[in-house]
Amino acid sequence: MVRRLLTWWSTAVLATVAGALWAAGRARPTPPGDPTPEPPPGLPAARIIAVPGHGELFVRDAPGPGPPAPTVLLLHGWMFPADMHWFTSYGAIADVARVLAPDHRGHGRGTRPSKPFRLVDVADDAAALLRELDAGPAIAVGYSMGGPIAMLLWQRHPELVSGLVLCATAATFNVSRNDHWKWRTMGLLQLAMRLLPRHWWERGSQAVIDRRLPLQLTRLIDTELPARLQGLLPWMVGEADRGSAEDIAEAGRELSRFDARGWLPTVDVPSAVIVTTRDKLVGIDVQRDMALRLGADTTTIELDVDHDAMIARPDAFVPALLQAIAAVSDGQV
Repeated sequence: MVRRLLTWWSTAVLATVAGALWAAGRARPTPPGDPTPEPPPGLPAARIIAVPGHGELFVRDAPGPGPPAPTVLLLHGWMFPADMHWFTSYGAIADVARVLAPDHRGHGRGTRPSKPFRLVDVADDAAALLRELDAGPAIAVGYSMGGPIAMLLWQRHPELVSGLVLCATAATFNVSRNDHWKWRTMGLLQLAMRLLPRHWWERGSQAVIDRRLPLQLTRLIDTELPARLQGLLPWMVGEADRGSAEDIAEAGRELSRFDARGWLPTVDVPSAVIVTTRDKLVGIDVQRDMALRLGADTTTIELDVDHDAMIARPDAFVPALLQAIAAVSDGQV
């Protein structure tokens, strides 16, 4: 029985790898309609900031209304760069604050150091950016993986953080046996991202939106994507394709090791938490646990949305984000 299972498993792996290699070796077909990856309108101006010791950092920078309005540092989540997370939020936040939104290492237009991806290094990049632009202290807003980066930014550079807003995230992501095995599959994710051509991801994502493919390829592009945004699919897939497969897989492993539960109660700046109560990626229990560890003074906002709220439900997410920023901004918004 065991021998039969091993034979079946090895055959399936070999067939998958062979199929992926065959697909990767084919010429890229011209898609129907020849869609152009046009970005959404209204993105803030992009800047490349050379920061000694950290390389050239890509950042969106919207000036906002000027002093005394605060600076809001938007820290995006795993796999997808800043624009994919924040394009529905940029304008509303820029009405009340300066907005800085960098791409993290290995994501989007972020740097590609040869050293392994570490969350502490990303937090140090964010700190170096704030110092280079003389933009601190700032309200650090972290979505999903951006939450640990925001927490580490406060822990390592507290003088640069005036408040924390943590969205759809947790103090630890590895609390159950299922979590353990989920994070152990990062190597397979890395292999898939390297071998499967981009047009496969684009066609697959479109099939998910059209309900022709009963699979969940990503929590950010699914059947809940509003019709008004479906025309952005070529841009979204192109943005996702900017990332480094190796860095993204390592980032997943880093998330599996992250645990701030021991020191999170020592956070001494105003904090707010947005809990996504239908989240299929980050459990509600760990989100609420993080809010409790931050203390009774933490503003907690619960939304009946999934992990893709900032894209699929900006009507609910953006007002909640503005409320959270106002709650930690000490009256500056």
